[in-house]
Amino acid sequence: MSSSASRIVHQEYIARIRYSNALPPPPNPPKLLDIPNTGLASGQYTTPGFATRLARDQPLNIEADAELGMPLDLVGMPGIFDGDESSIQAPLHPPQLHPHDRALLRPLATLGKPKFSDTGVSFLRRTEYISSGYSSKARMDGTTLAKGLVDTRKPKAVQDLSADRESPTYIKSQVEKSFEIAAANLKDRTRVRHPTKRNVKLVDAVPLLPDLDSFPDAGGYVLLKFLTNPVPPSNIYDTRVESSVLQPIDPSEAELELKEAARQSHELDPHNNPAPDESIQYQMFMPETVTDAKNIKRKWDVLDPEHDDKDLYSRIDEETGKGSFRLKRLRAYETAVTDGGTDRKYDEVVVIAMHDGTDGLRQKAAHYYPVVQRNSIRPQRTKNIQKGKGIIGNEEEEITDFVDLSIVDVGAETKQVMDSFKAAPYGEDHEDVAEKEVAEDALSEADAEGEDDEPISPPRPSLGGKTIASRVQTDDDDDDNESLHSDD
Repeated sequence: MSSSASRIVHQEYIARIRYSNALPPPPNPPKLLDIPNTGLASGQYTTPGFATRLARDQPLNIEADAELGMPLDLVGMPGIFDGDESSIQAPLHPPQLHPHDRALLRPLATLGKPKFSDTGVSFLRRTEYISSGYSSKARMDGTTLAKGLVDTRKPKAVQDLSADRESPTYIKSQVEKSFEIAAANLKDRTRVRHPTKRNVKLVDAVPLLPDLDSFPDAGGYVLLKFLTNPVPPSNIYDTRVESSVLQPIDPSEAELELKEAARQSHELDPHNNPAPDESIQYQMFMPETVTDAKNIKRKWDVLDPEHDDKDLYSRIDEETGKGSFRLKRLRAYETAVTDGGTDRKYDEVVVIAMHDGTDGLRQKAAHYYPVVQRNSIRPQRTKNIQKGKGIIGNEEEEITDFVDLSIVDVGAETKQVMDSFKAAPYGEDHEDVAEKEVAEDALSEADAEGEDDEPISPPRPSLGGKTIASRVQTDDDDDDNESLHSDD
């Protein structure tokens, strides 16, 4: 027997007992999607481009998230880096609301019955009650039944509703009454009272007249409102904006064809096809220096004794001897909101200017000027979006970088157009049906009463101003200049 066989080997008994502690699944398990990917083995799980590559390789037809929010990763949004923000914005033409859904959009204040508090508050000194029938006397003497049931107020005079407010007779009487009140107030100015401010006293009164020599050839003015600041923000007001020029941009043939197709589709099915975009495109030119902006105003000021001096111009052409101001292109604009019209230029908004009568051109009065159109403009973006979507061609446009502005007197043709508004304030082709009906009714009443009064014609506005003659210049061709004419 060998020694190795007689050796005793000690072994320890190891027993491992494992008890399972499996928990049941949660009651609301998350909704997970089985998406094949490389996982943790590739080492790309924590890289920034992992989610982008996963979204590109595995397109999922699901919402952005459970709350329908916008995804934080904008790389996958189509055209987002090309200036096309339509994928993250609301549509320009929202769908029409169905009549059955209008009840769902009512404000909360209109739901339920209104509640009025009938209990008085003792610690409030001046309590205003909503209910007209609840008075302080009724609150103090609530136990008196007989007095509370008797109405001691004087009966109101019954208004005569037989008079038609739209009839020529009623309108004529109200106009004559207004002149009588104005004449009485002019004789005794102490009778004039402000409707809300009782401590205000009348200091001076001037007539309200149309300025018949300061109307443009369009028959009225255009009010423009910038939705964004056209110049960089600063603590000092930039006066160059007041001397800037906005030139309308003519649409291209592709844009005209697109508008015509949209207009025809809208006429055939206005419920499903939106109206065409009728926005107006502008390009803005601004003087480069504040001195040029001040001199432009001096050239327009007829009371300035040096307004015809050529030294006010910043540039003089050696060949022709004509002066001009150099204006630089700022950016392109488009109309966001447009309102007004030639037939409503006196109805809604007018411009009023006070003249003291010391200039020798106008009498002391408040002159009013009609407003043909009111536009709110913003930097051009609709055209850029249409280019990004391929709706219109993406061909390069000729952009005017500089404009040379010259101020001269109006021509004979422009003067003739301006003078035509003296006889026809709304234009020669305009026919006001309402005025014709009023005139016919007035003539019929005059014939019935045996009167032969001549009708009083309304004031006829005329136009005046100067013509802006300018030439444009681009960076590509500094020698070839073309004329650009517009009227003020």
